[in-house]
This record gives sequence, C-alpha cells and structure tokens, in this order.
Amino acid sequence: MNISICITVLNEEKGIGALLDSIFAGSKKPTEVIIVDGGSKDKTVEIIRHYQKKYRNIKLLIEKGSIAHGRNTSIEIAESDVIVQIDSGCIAKPDWLEKITEPFVNKNVDIVAGFYEMPASTPLQYVLNVFHGVPPQRFNPRTFIPSARSVAFRKAVWEKIGGYNEKLKGAGEDTLFFYEAVKNNFRIVRVGEVRVIWEEVKNLTLKSALKKFFNYARGDAGSGIWWNPNKQLASHNIKVSLIFIRYFVGLLLVILSLLGYISPLVIFVLIILYLIYPIYKWRDVIRSWQGKLWLPVIQILSDFAVMSGFVSGILGR
Repeated sequence: MNISICITVLNEEKGIGALLDSIFAGSKKPTEVIIVDGGSKDKTVEIIRHYQKKYRNIKLLIEKGSIAHGRNTSIEIAESDVIVQIDSGCIAKPDWLEKITEPFVNKNVDIVAGFYEMPASTPLQYVLNVFHGVPPQRFNPRTFIPSARSVAFRKAVWEKIGGYNEKLKGAGEDTLFFYEAVKNNFRIVRVGEVRVIWEEVKNLTLKSALKKFFNYARGDAGSGIWWNPNKQLASHNIKVSLIFIRYFVGLLLVILSLLGYISPLVIFVLIILYLIYPIYKWRDVIRSWQGKLWLPVIQILSDFAVMSGFVSGILGR
C-alpha cells in the first residue's frame, strides 16, 4: 500500500524536526512525505531541507496561502491512493502510521480517524486541554469528528468532496471537510487507541488558549455548519448559540432583579450554580482541587472568547 503523508506548516521551527523524526522512526514508513510551507519566516524551511538530505522521499513546496490551500496542494501532488495527515506540533507514536492505515485492507473503508493525547504539566494546562480538545474519557467511536491532526483517507474522498474549502482562511477547514464526508456517507472507522501526541498544547498559556478558542469559533461560524448528522443538536455552532442565550437570559434576570421583580438571592444562586456547572461537567476528567478551582474561571473566559470569535466569523462570511 502506497501512503502519502501530507503536512502543512507555517513558522514551525520548534516542532517540525520532532515530527519528522517520529514519522521516520515508526514501524511503518511512508512512501512519501509532502510538506507545503505557507511562507515561514523562521528556520522551518531550512530544517526541512536538512531532513531532505537524509530522507529522499520528503517533498517540499513553498507556497503562500491558507491552511486549506496548503492541505489541498499537498494532496493534489500526492502520488498515493491513501492520504495521511498529521499537523506540525504533533509527534507520531511508533505504531501510528501502521495502525491508522491498517483498516484500508477493507476496501469499503474510506476514512480512518485517529485520536490524540494532550500532555499537560500544570493544573491550568489540564483544564485548558478539556476546552481545547477531546479528553480520552469523552472519545465516542460513533460520533467523534475526524481531525486533520490524525487522520487517513482515500484520495478519492478528497476528490469527491472537492477538497478543503479555501474560502476559510483560518480554522474550521477540516471540520467542514469531514462534515461533508459524513454527509456523503463515506465509511469512517474511528480508532481511539491510534494516537499522536499533540505536543503543542504543552506550551499553551491562558492568553494563547483564549486566542485559539476565538479562532476555532470564528472558523466554525465561517463553516456555516449548524446541523451535524453525527452531533445533531450538539454541533459547535448550536452550542455557541446556547452560550449567547444563557448570557442573554442572565442579563435579563439581572435587570428584572434591579427593577425589583426578582429577589437578588435568586440571581446569586444562579451564578453559583453556573460556576459549579463546569466542575460537575468535567468531574471525571479534572480531579485535582487546583484544576477544579480553574474550571469556573476558564469556563467564563472561554465563553466570551468563543462568543466574540463566533461574531467575527459570522460578520466575515
């Protein structure tokens, strides 16, 4: 089976070497590795060219453009029937490539969705991770939406869908792509035990995390996905809409309290319940008391980051 690993990078000098090392140290070797650089200003290209001297099957193309454009370009020039994607900032586990391509022995399989681990070293990072990705405790083999961070699919899938939507300039391009895959009834095998290590999240700070929440929400709004065949009413955009409703109702209740129609005690109890809500929601994931203290704070900050990102995405459509 010929396999093309397609990677899109931009200013990834800190992670691209570790990623390539992990790919070529794996139990299964790719036929080719295609990297599209979107115009890096750091040493990313220099590092990749150094690896090309050792691994002749690395192809590098420098072409400015969005993430979606980079993904499409790499897949377009790929010579294999099976496309595998992993993002810089991740590290492939030794058996990752072998396991994520194994299901294609069955000719009826179109897409294989791998999973990822999110390392953390502080209580704050553990909490940021549950808002940033899917914890392993919440992986659902029936509804998990594939991510370009760890996925494989037949090139024919990409051709039928029409590639990644290049109108989306930031995040959200893979969400829309795999939404279309679900809508077109491609057969997806979800393998939660086949993982990459998402090393990038170890460097998350509160500021960088909120920026990502903003960008993800903007991308989701730009994608225009409201009803997901798998997620149904739990689609990202419906969830964001519910956040708006919660805060609107909360503001309305505060106004009614100031006008004397509702007791301030009711408002106080509702605020306390909302602060307790994320602690209850993530009780099986966040167990340290430090993490539990961070949960209400990150919940509120992420709410506002997501709402502002959503508005930006709607206005930018």
